[in-house]
Amino acid sequence: MDGQLIAFTGIAAGLVAMPGADFTVVVRNALVSRRAGAVCALGIAGGLLVHTALAVAGVAAVLIAVPALFRALQLLGGVYVLQLGLRTLWGLGQASQGSEEAVGAAHPLRQGFVTNVLNPKASLTFLSLLPQFVPAGSHALPRTLLLALIVCALALAWFQVVALLVDRLGRWLRRPRAARGLQAGTGVALTALGAALLLEPLLA
Repeated sequence: MDGQLIAFTGIAAGLVAMPGADFTVVVRNALVSRRAGAVCALGIAGGLLVHTALAVAGVAAVLIAVPALFRALQLLGGVYVLQLGLRTLWGLGQASQGSEEAVGAAHPLRQGFVTNVLNPKASLTFLSLLPQFVPAGSHALPRTLLLALIVCALALAWFQVVALLVDRLGRWLRRPRAARGLQAGTGVALTALGAALLLEPLLA
C-alpha cells in the first residue's frame, strides 16, 4: 500500500476520532436507540463528504479569503450546536419515553449532517491536509477524491462503532441515574461547544 496513504489514514483517523460536537451528538442519539445513533453517524459522514468535496473543488479556500464568510458560518454552527445542548438539558426532566419521542422527532440524520456541515473548521482542516498527500507529478483530482473517500469511510466506521458501544452499554446507561448523568454531560458539552463557537469569532 502507498506509504503516503497509510500516513494519511492514520492522521485522518485521529482527526475523526477526536471528541467534538459530532461525537456528542452521536452519543446523544445512540442513548435513544442503536438505530438513531447509526442514522446520526450517517449524517456525520454526509457532512464530512460536503467538506471534503469543497476542499477538493477548492471552494473551501474562499473561507480563508473572506473572513466574514468564515465567521458567519461559524456563528451558524455555534447557534445550532448550542440549541442542541440546551434542548438536551431542557429534556432532563422528561420521562424516558418522552425523551425518545423528542429526539426521534429531531431527525438524527439531520442532526448529524447539520452539526458537521456547519463546522467551517472541517473545510479548513481538509483544505490544508489533503494537498500534503498528493505526490508531486500525480493527477490531483483522483488522488484528493480518494483521500476524501478515506475520510468519509473512517468517519462512518468510527461513529457506527460509537453508536454500537453506547447501545451495548445501554442497559446500564439507561438506568435513571446514569441516563440523567450522561444526558446532563452531553447537554453541557454541546452547550459549551456551541458557546465556544459563538464566542471565538466575536473575540477574534
